[in-house]
Amino acid sequence: MQDITTLQRTASQVRRDIVRMVSAAKSGHPGGSLGITDVMTALYFSEMHHDPATWTRSGKGQDVFIISAGHLAPVYYSVLARSGYFPVAELGTLRKFGTRLQGHPCVTDHLPGVFKPSGSLGQGLSTAAGIALGKKLDGDPNRVYVLCGDGESEEGQIWEAGMWAAHHKVDNLIAFTDWNGQQIDGPTTTVTGIEDLREKWSAFGWDVIEADGHDFESILKAFELAHALNGKPKMILFRTEMGHGVDYMAGSHKWHGKAPSTEECERALAQLEETLGDY
Repeated sequence: MQDITTLQRTASQVRRDIVRMVSAAKSGHPGGSLGITDVMTALYFSEMHHDPATWTRSGKGQDVFIISAGHLAPVYYSVLARSGYFPVAELGTLRKFGTRLQGHPCVTDHLPGVFKPSGSLGQGLSTAAGIALGKKLDGDPNRVYVLCGDGESEEGQIWEAGMWAAHHKVDNLIAFTDWNGQQIDGPTTTVTGIEDLREKWSAFGWDVIEADGHDFESILKAFELAHALNGKPKMILFRTEMGHGVDYMAGSHKWHGKAPSTEECERALAQLEETLGDY
């Protein structure tokens, strides 16, 4: 388990990985990946019970993470590699022909750490809820985590899964939303207008926690609070900023799915400390 200072240093390296991966691939989704980096770093290096040496897709005996917002694959791949699931050097193959690191996570080539392909937006919460119930039926005390997007939360399947999880009282399920207010076409308020997610999730029978997704104390406290609540599934709404850490990307939906050029990549890297060594 890393302390906060170490988590901050790890997150800086993860952001460097994201920028370099997407720039080299000339495609991908840097904005959201940068925005949820701090949460994903806390999840993999402090919060979750997991071990690359004994990992299997069955998920038995360990916590399980499901990525529902699959376009955030760059941050997912970085934390997996930095956790020891596969060589860090493999990050340089993102989206290249024959790679295991496809644009959305895939299990075809048996990439360690990935339990399922992300599928269409909205599907991950259904999967996570099912795994969580399976763990309860098996007497497995471990938890299931799932990352959702706020734009993704316009999908009906999210709310079907939300009702199902509440009905079955899967209180070993901790979902969290990257609540940055941005999606590919612009601010969420102008696209569909999902309004107040806290009220929605509460109405669907979930325990709801709000936290600052760029403050490690707030992030870790939110997870700790989720552990203490019983009887309902949990939704942590992490307030984040798309493109966080890179000044020209910060807060703009324009970097949802746009790769930085070589020059833009260098500008970004100049703002991010190299702490663990680039691949």
